Amino acid sequence: MAVEGARDETADIQELWSSGVPATPTSFIKLNRDALFAYFARRVDSVEDAADLTGDVFVIIWRRADDIPFDQTRARMWLFGVARNVLSNHMRAQARRRRLRERAAEQVRHDVPLDESVSEGVHDALGALAPLDQEIVQLHHWDGFNLAEIAGILGRRPATIRSRYARARARLRQILSA
Repeated sequence: MAVEGARDETADIQELWSSGVPATPTSFIKLNRDALFAYFARRVDSVEDAADLTGDVFVIIWRRADDIPFDQTRARMWLFGVARNVLSNHMRAQARRRRLRERAAEQVRHDVPLDESVSEGVHDALGALAPLDQEIVQLHHWDGFNLAEIAGILGRRPATIRSRYARARARLRQILSA
């Protein structure tokens, strides 16, 4: 029944707008939110991104309420022009982040010498540990932190870190000796 009520509300808003009453930002959003979300959902990778971009357009509608054209067709065209600009900004930002990640990864590959003493078997054995245990072992052996410091970094009690480290070492020893 809620959907029927929403349709009635949309019909009421359209009828009101057609009779010469200009759209308010709230009514304009209600008329177009589903179409706007669908526009983004078809063009971005995640539903979360589509929802965020839709929300960004809503903010612009509120900020630029006086710019909404009076004619329904022109108003919808204006809205999708705004949506297209928001999407373009999103895509450019994603491309910048991707390029930055690639440059950072390339920099790390050139500037950080790989520890040749760490064999592929060690990496595989680490992969068999729980993620928290992997982090403890790596922070201790590769980054040089003691167990008390690791407890502070991870926000855990030192006793917990000591016992997890002991179990992780025993598990690594077992995996590597097999």
